[in-house]
Amino acid sequence: MAKKAAPGNALQELKTALKNKNLGRLYFFHGEETFLLNHYLGQMKKQLLDPLTESFNFHRLNNETFDIRGFADAVENLPMMAENTFVQVDEIDLFKMNEGDRNKMVEILSDIPEYCTVVFTYLTTPWKPDKRLKKLWEAVEGSGTVVEFARQDQRDLVAWVTRHFAARRKRISTDLCIYLIDITGGTMTALSGEIEKICAYSGAEEIRKTDIDAVTEPVLDAVVFQMTDLLSAGRYGEALGKLQQLLKMQQEPLAILGAVGSHFRRIGAARTLLDNGKTASDLQKLCGLPDYPARKTMEAARRFRPEFCRKAAELVLETDYQMKTSFDDSERLLEMLLLRLAGEARNG
Repeated sequence: MAKKAAPGNALQELKTALKNKNLGRLYFFHGEETFLLNHYLGQMKKQLLDPLTESFNFHRLNNETFDIRGFADAVENLPMMAENTFVQVDEIDLFKMNEGDRNKMVEILSDIPEYCTVVFTYLTTPWKPDKRLKKLWEAVEGSGTVVEFARQDQRDLVAWVTRHFAARRKRISTDLCIYLIDITGGTMTALSGEIEKICAYSGAEEIRKTDIDAVTEPVLDAVVFQMTDLLSAGRYGEALGKLQQLLKMQQEPLAILGAVGSHFRRIGAARTLLDNGKTASDLQKLCGLPDYPARKTMEAARRFRPEFCRKAAELVLETDYQMKTSFDDSERLLEMLLLRLAGEARNG
């Protein structure tokens, strides 16, 4: 059986267990980086199952097919013409089961046969264990390994993106890697699809920014960030152009306003932290941001005065109220907001 992972080291423990062919009996997979989650699920299946007998020894349950008796049967079923069975359970919140099912689950998780590996996955359902349910939590913690697949930091993502382009015989600069990470939101899931498109589009060995821009549609937050950067640099016409780009992408005005509001709240928090001698790591902890966006937000906050941050928050709230209570055109209200923000930024 795999060694129990120390807190914070669960992913490394999983890698080691795969390398040593010494997987444990019970895992709980969750986290924002679904590309990695699915990758390691695939690696586990590849190691534990034989393609010829997989249909007999692989059992997958979800919200529509899960019941406690069926789960118990899947765990206890002996492997057929193989050494192992693999049970994957998707999106089942153990801590919301009724008391009878929870008690049965405790029994099952505490006594999984040596030939069986069970993985609970959480892609859309939040992983929020209720530690007040002591017996169930003790079974989860004592018998299982909880692996979080967190968003990767910029350095690791740059190396990963570079390798994936190289595998397709393409070169890309570090600056363009960072740009691609920025406009796609920085998840491997999004990046993998964009890399495929960029490589298919580009006929050259060296990837250029025009190749990326031709086929990659930036995420909402990335364009909002670009828009506020342009505001802080005094390039107000270009900032308005970014808003028009979002509207052409058929983004809902309320969604755009929400992103603008969230971004200025983070900038306001960053400005307060700066004024108190804090750093980007403090913003990461406060707002739950990855390293790169936190550093970018701190840089943006340096260019805005605290008075502007407070006024920006007021203007966003005022625009939100107008969108929800007036008959004025939402796109026009967004444009007016940007013009008023530009005026405030111009006045310092």
